Amino acid sequence: MPTRTPLSRERVLRAALALADETGVEALSMRKLAKQLGVEAMSLYNHVASKEDLVSGIVDLVFEEIEPPPAGVDWRTAMRARAVSTREALLRHPWANGLLEARAQPGPANARLHEACLKCLREAGFSLAETVHAYSIQDSFIYGFALQERALPDAFEDPEVSARVAARQMAQVPVDAYPYLTEMLTEHIPVHGYDYTAEFEFGLDLILDGLEARRLPAGGP
Repeated sequence: MPTRTPLSRERVLRAALALADETGVEALSMRKLAKQLGVEAMSLYNHVASKEDLVSGIVDLVFEEIEPPPAGVDWRTAMRARAVSTREALLRHPWANGLLEARAQPGPANARLHEACLKCLREAGFSLAETVHAYSIQDSFIYGFALQERALPDAFEDPEVSARVAARQMAQVPVDAYPYLTEMLTEHIPVHGYDYTAEFEFGLDLILDGLEARRLPAGGP
C-alpha cells in the first residue's frame, strides 16, 4: 500500500494556491481543497485556522514570488525590478489583485517585501513622507495596470487581431466626429497592437522619472 504524504501547512497552502489559480479565490472552499488533497475537510483545520487564514496563507505565497528590490544597484533599478516582478506574479495569480494589501494579518513574506522597499527608498534619500508617496503611487499603478490587463484579451498584443477589433469599432464610430479616436484605431492599433509590457514599462518609467525629480533636492544627485 502506498504511503500517503502527511499533511502540513505548506502542503495545504500549496494545494490551495493551485486551486485558486484554477478556479479563482471566490470558489476556493475547505471542502474542495480537502477533496483535492484526498482528506476529510476537518483535517485541514489542524493546519489552517479558517478560510481567512487559508487565504492569508496563499496571499503570502504570492508575496514570496515577488522579487524584493535587489541590493547593490541604484534605487530606481531596484524598484523597477520589484514592480516588474509584482506584475509577473499578478499575471500568474490574477485572483490575488486586491488581496495583497488587504490582509488583517500580513504574513512574513509580505513584511519582508515591504521592509525591503521602504529601506530602498529611505536609503536613497527620500524623506519618510516622500517614501510613503513613492510607494503608494507605484503600487497604485502596478495593481491598476494588472486589473486593466486582466480585463483585456491577450490577443490584443497581436496587431492582426487588434486590426480586426479596430475595424469593428470603426464601423460604429462617426469618423468626422471623432478624428483622434479614428486616427488611433486606423493608424496605430493595426500596426502596433497593444503591447502590455511596453505600456507597463512606459508608465512605470514616467513614475520613476517623477520620483527621481522629487528626490534630488533632498537626497542630492
